Amino acid sequence: MPSVAASAEEKIKELIVERGLGPGDPLPTEPELMERFGISRNSLREALKSLQAMHIVEIRRGFGTYVGPMSLDPLIEALAFRTVVGHRRGRGSLLELLQLREALEAGLMYRLAGRVPEADLAELDALVATMHTEVRDAGEIAARTDRAFHRVLHRCLGNELLSELLDAFWSAFHQVRAQGLGTAADGVELARMHARIVDAVRAGDAEAAERAVHRHFDDIRRRLSPH
Repeated sequence: MPSVAASAEEKIKELIVERGLGPGDPLPTEPELMERFGISRNSLREALKSLQAMHIVEIRRGFGTYVGPMSLDPLIEALAFRTVVGHRRGRGSLLELLQLREALEAGLMYRLAGRVPEADLAELDALVATMHTEVRDAGEIAARTDRAFHRVLHRCLGNELLSELLDAFWSAFHQVRAQGLGTAADGVELARMHARIVDAVRAGDAEAAERAVHRHFDDIRRRLSPH
């Protein structure tokens, strides 16, 4: 049987849905929620803190409680932590995370090939050029540049949830990589791989685009499993 606080969490979520509330909208006051759900202040606050950790609500001290951003940040943290722990215990959790991201990105090539706007293609070309410059000047591609590339590549799909999910996988993977797992990439070749993806998408060749994505992930797999 769920605890009083857990039950309150579900009721608050139901309230948000029923009232059609969105990020930034105010929720009823604590006394109103206590009366509505018939629970104590402690149980309500426990529920609100749990929902705040999931970014479902946002508690603003002195102002009240609002609907939160509902971002995937908690998912990113959970993915990264689970992957690091699993990897340290000798499991293939990092490769599993990579496989998920690869399946999603490769599958999208058939929707992107020949459909990316010229303005986005020009931005992708500029990002590839930036990659080459970064490799020449700093020896590696900056994480922010790689992240921007993938955001721009999928932007035309107009799917906010998809963009957030891809970003969650990217962030979790790079948080894990920051732990020093795997070997460094050949920056020049990595930039060329990104360029091949852009070329294939521009040409409307979905199969070539998918192959380019798989080659990119094959390279990452080799660096994660040098043995």
